[in-house]
Amino acid sequence: MPFGARGASADAMKLILASASPRRAEILRNAGFEFDVHPAHLDETRLPGESPEDYVRRLADAKARSAAEQIGRKHTRAIIIGADTAVVVAGKLLGKPNGVEDAKRMLRLLSGRTHEVLTGVAALRVPEGSSALHVETTRVTFLELSDSDIENYVATGEPFDKAGAYGIQGIGGKFVREIEGCYFNVMGLPLSRVWSLVRATKSERTAGA
Repeated sequence: MPFGARGASADAMKLILASASPRRAEILRNAGFEFDVHPAHLDETRLPGESPEDYVRRLADAKARSAAEQIGRKHTRAIIIGADTAVVVAGKLLGKPNGVEDAKRMLRLLSGRTHEVLTGVAALRVPEGSSALHVETTRVTFLELSDSDIENYVATGEPFDKAGAYGIQGIGGKFVREIEGCYFNVMGLPLSRVWSLVRATKSERTAGA
């Protein structure tokens, strides 16, 4: 039976998502996983000189480890998934907008351009504490957006909890002309990569048991 799938035995290794993102949970749930949610609350300030790749990788690992500390001894055998997503366009790293004007600024930057969506993913095995890390990159090309396009989209409220101020799976999807890479990565969790990391982490644990 696949790891984390519905119907797994009670003594199977648990899967834990260290994120409050409803989109990440939806991706895992739709793929048939059973998991617990233990969000991590961190200072997500970027370090001086830190590259976008290093930034999302560091935060993904920190989120998984923070969740492990919160859980303590409640789950003695688990794999914890941490993830962090950022958008990079014209050399600028975009996180979640901090208000209406910031969301408009981000959408103007994305308009008519190709940007990269980076998601750092960490699979942390507990109680051992070892982890596997990966950064997934997807290239996304936007249509040209008019001022009214941006105004109307921001008014829906959709941009405010999303890196880069848009959701490809929602209203913002109509702005996307082309993607190169993993669609789920743009939503915030590269599903096939997560599955590969989880399988490798579980197999390593089993081999060393």
